[in-house]
Amino acid sequence: MMVPLEEGKVMPRADDAAAVIREGLGRLGTAERAERDRAYLRSDLTHLGVPVPDVRRTVTGARRDLGPFTREDTLRLAELLWPGDVYEHRMAAVETLTARAAVLLLPEDLAVVERYVRASRTWALVDALAVHAVGAVVAREPVSCGDTLDRWARDEDFWLRRTALLALIPGIRAGSPDLRRLSRYADAMLDEREFFIRKAIGWVLRELSVRDPGFVAGWVRERRPRMSGLTYREAVRRLPADAG
Repeated sequence: MMVPLEEGKVMPRADDAAAVIREGLGRLGTAERAERDRAYLRSDLTHLGVPVPDVRRTVTGARRDLGPFTREDTLRLAELLWPGDVYEHRMAAVETLTARAAVLLLPEDLAVVERYVRASRTWALVDALAVHAVGAVVAREPVSCGDTLDRWARDEDFWLRRTALLALIPGIRAGSPDLRRLSRYADAMLDEREFFIRKAIGWVLRELSVRDPGFVAGWVRERRPRMSGLTYREAVRRLPADAG
């Protein structure tokens, strides 16, 4: 579903940027890298074989040369890049959103991100959306985003559940962790067997252990019998020996 334009409003910047980005990415890839990336990600998408830094530079260059980009321009550009099955085009859409998410995106824009997460089918897209798009908005407007995160944390799609967890990371890094929500989500998912959920719980706890090792040590100690080895190893990796 394309973000509709306001009546009488055109956004040539986004349309021009999408064309420039696609053309640029088409020149940068190699068949060897494409095959390697596809195998590594176990992807069923079409890969051009463009390294992520080159995708980022291509998006940044197009935005710089054709900007300034408003929120509407940004959403439109992402929507133009996402359709189809080319991995690098989707990554460019992700980079478009994450580059200015902390400044431009609003809580209602999480509906767009949700569609992308459901369609991503790989951590390489989901994690960037979760931490750098959703997480940036959540860190800025946690109350307005709470209901959406709570719904995602209960969703049948494990990628959305993972996103709900990882979206808490920017708040942790900024020194404003939502401990109640983190504990509630992680506790509810702790018995899951899905690798990407187990890994996400450990990742979030590991991030928190840098700021609040006592909380993490206590949380892990109380739930150790329920924790997978993967979750436990990730959670305690940065804990100091005297954290308890």
